[in-house]
Amino acid sequence: MASRSRDDDFASYLAAREQALLRTAYALTGNVHDAQDLLQTALAKLYLAWDSVRDREALDGYVRRIMVNENTSLWRRAWKRREHVSDDLPEQPVTDHRDDGTSAQLWEFVQTLPRRQRAVVVLRYYEQLSEAETADVLGVSIGTVKSQTSRALAALRERAPQSLREGER
Repeated sequence: MASRSRDDDFASYLAAREQALLRTAYALTGNVHDAQDLLQTALAKLYLAWDSVRDREALDGYVRRIMVNENTSLWRRAWKRREHVSDDLPEQPVTDHRDDGTSAQLWEFVQTLPRRQRAVVVLRYYEQLSEAETADVLGVSIGTVKSQTSRALAALRERAPQSLREGER
């Protein structure tokens, strides 16, 4: 009988507050689909903690805190930041570049870098992540990414033959 009352209380709260909470989720995510997912996750967590929430007047604040924490943990994941929902597929021109062998030569030089510098170069220039995304993936500060990138590029410039450096100018 207690679970029936619990479920009824939760259903009543949900009916009264779902639209307002969905607006908050939308404001956090900027996208209807992500907002619905975020709200669903927050409500599932609220339901699991329903009996331990003593102050029923503070339920909205509790759910908002769950949504903020969940949204923050989502955007910290590198793969999530690169994914953007859109109704339109972007036009992406395909350019076929002839490989004259310099990319293989350059990769040989990249492989001679110390592990951390090589990781920064691969993430920044091969995977095309931002400094912040690279820092997050590696678990270091943005300043560390900048300094490691600078050192790696200096080492590559020093080691690479003139024929590879001509493309810089």
